[in-house]
Amino acid sequence: MPQRIRAIVITGNGTNCEMEMAHACKLARFDEVEIVHISDLLYGTEQLDDYHFLNLPGGFLDGDDLGSAKAGANRILHAAVAGREERLYDQFARFIAAGKLILGVCNGFQLLVKLGMLPGLDGHYDQQTVTLTFNDSGRFEDRWVYLRVDPGSPCIFTKGISGLYLPVRHGEGKFVTLDEKILERLHREGLIAVQYSDENCREATLEYPANPNGAVDGIAGICNETGRIFGLMPHPEAYLHRTNHPRWTREELPEEGMGLALFRNAAAFLRSANF
Repeated sequence: MPQRIRAIVITGNGTNCEMEMAHACKLARFDEVEIVHISDLLYGTEQLDDYHFLNLPGGFLDGDDLGSAKAGANRILHAAVAGREERLYDQFARFIAAGKLILGVCNGFQLLVKLGMLPGLDGHYDQQTVTLTFNDSGRFEDRWVYLRVDPGSPCIFTKGISGLYLPVRHGEGKFVTLDEKILERLHREGLIAVQYSDENCREATLEYPANPNGAVDGIAGICNETGRIFGLMPHPEAYLHRTNHPRWTREELPEEGMGLALFRNAAAFLRSANF
């Protein structure tokens, strides 16, 4: 367990949710939280090795051209770090090998699946087996959704959470797998951490608009086999306080927004003997 836990939030090239994600980490009582432009990683002035929690926020990464987050994934896979004999991907690989935590939201989730880091089956973190593609509605979806949380999932971030209510805002959020065998394995191993659901957060749904993009089996987010890498399309950093809720003037709500629990779980894990 480190004496001080440090969170890094990567920004740049169209990302626009870095401030909210950094604020979530601060509310979750991380000792240090830094927003770092990806160019600082590529120039070698910052490195992932110095942090414990990597946040990949949402936005319009590279303008969502060439398929959402695909250009960003290629940048990480192939770009060399100045002054070092390594690719930026090598720092990601060391981060994962060290058992640290990674959270990708919206574009960040798209980035993780197109890198191959999710689901990263059998430790293959550079082989893409799932993707996120255009919404069935054919348009950008901006709405709030209910999420069923799998209590049997190894996901570190969702421990102790029974259901979530969070906003989505994306044009490419439909989750699909390479084949049925991959989908079956995700279900069998509990890697489908959250699914779009009914208002009771109990049953996954394929019905629009509760399932806003047509995701297979209502899949809204998945983790890797260790539960330490987690990606989801809904935005937990967008619901940190009751005033973020769309009906905060009409309902009695807890002061703390539901999304903050994911960041609190991350901080608790990194301070525990399990890390």
